[in-house]
Amino acid sequence: MAYDNARIYKDKTKWWHDKKLLPRQFGSGQLVLLFNSRLKLFPGKLKSRWSGPFQVVQVFPHGAITIRSLKDGHQFKVNEQRLKHYQGTEAPRMQEVVTLGDAPPNLT
Repeated sequence: MAYDNARIYKDKTKWWHDKKLLPRQFGSGQLVLLFNSRLKLFPGKLKSRWSGPFQVVQVFPHGAITIRSLKDGHQFKVNEQRLKHYQGTEAPRMQEVVTLGDAPPNLT
């Protein structure tokens, strides 16, 4: 009975986990993040292994996707499993110009 109960429990947890998964469909022009599993340069625990955003250039039927870096335009192919959709937006960076000139004349 213990084996049967363990199998039933595993089947139910697998069903619950699988119903929460959403299919990932990528199309050209979308922004994605790339998972870098070989990133060993940064020893910090809290460093994210997701880099990007990248732009999808071409989607192949067998699961490979060509992406382009937004920084330098470099293109390369990656496996579809290493990508996830980019949810953020590029926030416009505000710049404030401060002119440093002569001090106003003293009015005393």
